[in-house]
Amino acid sequence: MRVTSLGYRTDVALRMLEGAEVAARGDHLVVRTPGNPDYWWGNFLLLAAWPRPDTGDSWLARFAAEFPAARHVALGVDAAAGLEVVPVEFVAARLEARRDTVLTCAAVKPPPHHSAAAAIRRLHPDDDADWRQSVDLSVRCHDQGDAGGYLERKTTARRRVVRAGRGAWFGAFRGGRLLAQLGLFDAGGGYARYQHVETDPEFRRQGLAGSLLGHAGRYGRDELGASTLVIVADPADAAILLYRARGFTDREIQVSFERPADD
Repeated sequence: MRVTSLGYRTDVALRMLEGAEVAARGDHLVVRTPGNPDYWWGNFLLLAAWPRPDTGDSWLARFAAEFPAARHVALGVDAAAGLEVVPVEFVAARLEARRDTVLTCAAVKPPPHHSAAAAIRRLHPDDDADWRQSVDLSVRCHDQGDAGGYLERKTTARRRVVRAGRGAWFGAFRGGRLLAQLGLFDAGGGYARYQHVETDPEFRRQGLAGSLLGHAGRYGRDELGASTLVIVADPADAAILLYRARGFTDREIQVSFERPADD
């Protein structure tokens, strides 16, 4: 199966860099991350086309067969979003339909207010303290702990990709404390994909994320050799306005269906 959606093509590329296994099943892909089974979008099915009416139960059964221990459900659709009808079986199974926006640009515009008070630098792959701060920042941003070690495992995978030279993780520090972060990774074909733009809730609207976007974008162009930068955003989230202001333009819609583990 050839992935045509830029969003999913870069998603799959990054999951493979992190250690995911990808298996083709004809009309879908199975993306599996054995080292982090609680990572929804590291353990999902990618459908080659929009699911036809009355096939919802079949897709749910296929997911259950591939991931029998999973407490979540995650299905991606490698097709443009239009007016397609959501299978009634997905609705009955309480799956949420998502339509995220995939944005691209060749170069990030500088922010109108550069955050000079913060030091922007890469997290060093061998600095345990840097990566401990990365996990702690994610916990603060999502207002939840990491009892199952999910964030620790994600951070370990990111660190491994950085150590291999396939991308970098950037942070905005003030007084030695990490206040904002994001990653940029080589997705192949001249594309570099941003990951997980996060800013401490107490330090938002200070230009930290905008500064990180530009810093990472220059790295993508100069060191990864990327001609196109890719980022994916929730169209209802205010962050998409920042991305558009920095020069990103809407390219496509990425469709998915998910049910969290706690449902």
